Amino acid sequence: MIKAGQIEKGTALLIKGQPFICVEREFVNPGKGSAFVRLKLKSPATGQVLRETMKTQDNAEDITVDDRDCQYLYNDSENFHLMFTETYEQIEVPLAAFPDYQYFMKEGETYRVTFWENQVLDIMIPPKVLFEVAEAEEAIKGDTVTGATKNVTTETGLVVRVPIFIKQGEKILVNTETKEYLERVNK
Repeated sequence: MIKAGQIEKGTALLIKGQPFICVEREFVNPGKGSAFVRLKLKSPATGQVLRETMKTQDNAEDITVDDRDCQYLYNDSENFHLMFTETYEQIEVPLAAFPDYQYFMKEGETYRVTFWENQVLDIMIPPKVLFEVAEAEEAIKGDTVTGATKNVTTETGLVVRVPIFIKQGEKILVNTETKEYLERVNK
């Protein structure tokens, strides 16, 4: 058991027999009454989102999870295919459990994967990912109004809004939480 006040982002909990991962946590200490936490929990199996409010002294059932390194091999539009780096055993993870991750995971890269009873609860992707621009519209000469942007498509198919000076073949850094352009990378 864990006290609700100790729950952090990424903590795995068992609620009504189902595993959930804490994706957001807000601590509230009102002037009157006892402190509480607002939690946003997500079920990796179903994608269901729960919003819970608990007093900080209340107990919640936490679960022991196992983090392992897995290499991302490919996806076949239904599953991610991953391989354990230490045993070379391959596993399949339903794409529906992590729909946006297909745009942020690159073939051959290693990711930390969280397991509970042989079920994948989470795939930890970095907060920023470097992409090569696969397709970019040409900027129109004279279209240089402050903040002018255009859409580009990255090597993984992610469409990102970028400044008009970004060209095909350039590398850009993208925030994985907001899917927003951060900066151009010259390497």
